[in-house]
Amino acid sequence: MADNGSFTAKEYYDYLADHKIMGTRCVDNGNLFVPPRAMCPDSHSTNMEWAEVKGSGTLRAFTVIGVGPTAMVEAGYNIKNPYCAGIVELEEGPSVAGQILGVDVSKPETIKIGMPLKAAFVERGEGDAKRTYLAFEPA
Repeated sequence: MADNGSFTAKEYYDYLADHKIMGTRCVDNGNLFVPPRAMCPDSHSTNMEWAEVKGSGTLRAFTVIGVGPTAMVEAGYNIKNPYCAGIVELEEGPSVAGQILGVDVSKPETIKIGMPLKAAFVERGEGDAKRTYLAFEPA
């Protein structure tokens, strides 16, 4: 049964705070999207429903970042303390971006495309500004 809800970023982050990765599935054609979308770009349908994914996947692309956005600088990352960001193809099919934890960013040649990953949840900020982010680590 279709949810026909709003499928907002806030709802997505609320699920992440509960350590759940939720996307949306088009009821008309079965396409799955993570993060969620309120409309399927293939069928143009808004007949969508929430769908939970397991969080396991495969690294498809990555980069090591030394000069990142404000949130990552505030988290302590910089040119002397870079981080890895990547695209992970989830077991269920969609690809999602996230920080890749547990890899040696000083030796990016050791980070391998195709390596199996599992979801990790990173909390940043304090009080009302606290937010949970999706990340991945080697499985």
